[in-house]
Amino acid sequence: MAKWFQSGRRRDICVLLAGADEGELTGQRLKTRLERRYDTRIEPKSFYGALEAMEDAGFLEHRTEGIADKYSLTDGGERRLREQFEWMAENLGE
Repeated sequence: MAKWFQSGRRRDICVLLAGADEGELTGQRLKTRLERRYDTRIEPKSFYGALEAMEDAGFLEHRTEGIADKYSLTDGGERRLREQFEWMAENLGE
C-alpha cells in the first residue's frame, strides 16, 4: 500500500471526496468537514501539504474555479480507497 494512505487524515480526505456531490469539494469545504469530524482545528499548512502530496502521488487532482481550488479523486485514488474498504470489511468479519 502506498505510504500516503497510512495516514488517517488522508484516508478521511478520500472518503469525503468519494462521497461528495459531483465527486469534488473545494479545499476549504474539505478542511471544514474534517475539522467538524475531528472536533479540532487543522493547520492549513499541514492540510494543504497533505493534499499536495496526494496529488503528487497521483491520487488526487485539482482544478481552479474562480478563486477556489476543487479537489477530486483520480481513478488510482478511488481504487486505493476501495481496496482499503475491502481490507477493513475482511478484518471486521463482514
